[in-house]
Amino acid sequence: MARIRNRRKPVAEMNVVPYIDVMLVLLVIFMVTAPMLNQGVKVDLPQVSSEVLPQDNDALVLTISIKADKTYYWNMGTEVDVDTIQDQAVSLEQMTQTVRAIISQNRSMGKQVQVFVRGDKAVDYGTVMAAMGGLQQAEVGNVGLITEAP
Repeated sequence: MARIRNRRKPVAEMNVVPYIDVMLVLLVIFMVTAPMLNQGVKVDLPQVSSEVLPQDNDALVLTISIKADKTYYWNMGTEVDVDTIQDQAVSLEQMTQTVRAIISQNRSMGKQVQVFVRGDKAVDYGTVMAAMGGLQQAEVGNVGLITEAP
């Protein structure tokens, strides 16, 4: 009697077990790194309906830094630059006059200027608010405040 051999047919299905393993590893990586991405300070904001402010990517950026000794430094460029110092002023009046000159010069050339303020953590609130008042006197409409990540 002849033996009949049972031959297996080739399996035409994809083996998805390795893909599931890779997906689970990626899920664990994202679950571990997601809480590290949250930065900021918890503030209870009032509930007011408002629209998102438009951002002009063609505008020049004026970054004003206030050091702990209450001196003002600034840099003018196409993006926020906190590493280089273009010029400095010892007093608030000098800073206000210089910003007014920068703003009026760029307005006459038809360019927009975005102003950002960086304050050292040792500077008191009054000094930063005095700088904001000086910027208002220099006819700056919108000012952004810069913080650094912990």
